[in-house]
Amino acid sequence: MKKFLNILIKILVILLIVIIAIVGIGYLYMNNKLGKIQKVEINKNEIGIEKKVSENLEGYRNIALFGVDSRNHSLEKGNRSDCIIIASINNKTKEVKLISVYRDTYVQIKGVGLDKINHAYSYGSAELALNTLNTNLDLNIHEFVTVNFDAVAEAVDKLGGVDINIETQEEMKYLNSYIGETSKVTGKTTPNITKTGKQTLNGVQAVAYSRIRYTEGGDRKRAERMRVVIEAMLNKLKTKSISEINSFVDVILPKVYTNISAKEMMQLAPSAMNYKIIESIGWPYETKGITLDRWYGVPVTLEENVKRLHKEAFGEENYEPSTNVKEISNKIINKTGYR
Repeated sequence: MKKFLNILIKILVILLIVIIAIVGIGYLYMNNKLGKIQKVEINKNEIGIEKKVSENLEGYRNIALFGVDSRNHSLEKGNRSDCIIIASINNKTKEVKLISVYRDTYVQIKGVGLDKINHAYSYGSAELALNTLNTNLDLNIHEFVTVNFDAVAEAVDKLGGVDINIETQEEMKYLNSYIGETSKVTGKTTPNITKTGKQTLNGVQAVAYSRIRYTEGGDRKRAERMRVVIEAMLNKLKTKSISEINSFVDVILPKVYTNISAKEMMQLAPSAMNYKIIESIGWPYETKGITLDRWYGVPVTLEENVKRLHKEAFGEENYEPSTNVKEISNKIINKTGYR
């Protein structure tokens, strides 16, 4: 579960790379920098984007950010994406919404059947994970970024820490309980937090903060904490000089796995500084837990949750889910009895 946080660095990396290009760094220089990224190709015919959905969402660039539960730096098949965030960019307004998809969500995975959404990445890497998001949520995602567990801690440290508000004594207690294990995984030692309130957290502390799940709000609150860390990282990045950003990029880019090319990243540059995160959404909105072979979070219903997502994220007031989503929704109802 510690990995939920990994994705944080992802959106940061893509937006930050864009910011770097803006500052006026030359094309060849940037090409050399971006060449350090682990680039992979995916088959766009296998990611489940329906023509009608693509047309409806033409004004939005949706990018999937995956944080995988790998301890050996592997970012491919065989690792669960315990952190899933969709960075939805409105191409016209440059407003960004972060949509957290809860890892235990019960959905249809191509070639597998009904299962937890975070298992899709393990079964078929990013390609199958994208297919699962697109077919279950009626989305048009064809770009992704994946990072590993320790990448977030490294990124936060390179930024000089992030400012986070520790709200309660209970939150502080659980944060400290995660610091020890996070230190072992990242190889970074750090002291415990000794007070509540707004303060600067280092990499290990920020990762530990994002892992908290046992306070009120459970996994939903944890997903919210992840988004808080992302926004804090982006805000901190904007205060850095060109040389500091350059140093940050040198350390972080080799830890990034994506199908977004250097050229595509640089094309984002002209409007990157205008990007603004305006909303954080947790999805699905309504769920019921069920224990089958294991525990799952069942969307009640998938169809209704997709309708609400398209209304809140994309302004589609009377959205009618695709036939595919309706079929999956009915399949989940038949399997669980939840309607």
